[in-house]
Amino acid sequence: MRFFFYSYAGKINLCRGGTALEEKTLKSIRIYDGQIISLRVDEVICTNGRRAKREIVEHRGAVAVIPVNNQEEILLVQQFRKPVEKYLWEIPAGKLEAGEDPLDCARRELLEETGLKAKELKFLTKFFTSPGFSNELVFLYLARVQGREGQPLDQEEITGLKWVSWERLQEMISSGNLMDGKTLLAVSYVLSLSGPLASKKEGFISGSR
Repeated sequence: MRFFFYSYAGKINLCRGGTALEEKTLKSIRIYDGQIISLRVDEVICTNGRRAKREIVEHRGAVAVIPVNNQEEILLVQQFRKPVEKYLWEIPAGKLEAGEDPLDCARRELLEETGLKAKELKFLTKFFTSPGFSNELVFLYLARVQGREGQPLDQEEITGLKWVSWERLQEMISSGNLMDGKTLLAVSYVLSLSGPLASKKEGFISGSR
């Protein structure tokens, strides 16, 4: 793990004004290298000629998995998230190892966090979590699993498991009890396909409303 100290020198104009805001990197300074993220500061120039600083968090990417059983219930895991000082209910997820295929990572994370194996794993979509300051890309999968008795392999990380219906998920969202961003996106994505679009996705989840 390496730390770097850096301070801005001089006044840098923001990339405002004009019509095009594409940015070209003039120089990049690495501030920090950690086990999960790295931080760099890019000096950029816009097509309007103005310059700016961009603080960028680098991340090798992650996967998120929606586990569904034969009763069309979704499995959530509970974790304590130090940055927000809260226990959050989430779908299973985890970072990609160097050179790891997202599909293999999805199988691994599902097993590690729930103790369950997927009998079917389907890629749904991918998304940037916070493109305003990070390049983290998450691959979202739907996993068909057998049984309901999961047991996380890492019990220091996962503090709870629970199966919930799609109706209960929507109640958790409405009441503010489901606050994890990737989980909100995943639920919204699947629910958006549970109407006419769902029939166009062969083998997709049924009865999700």
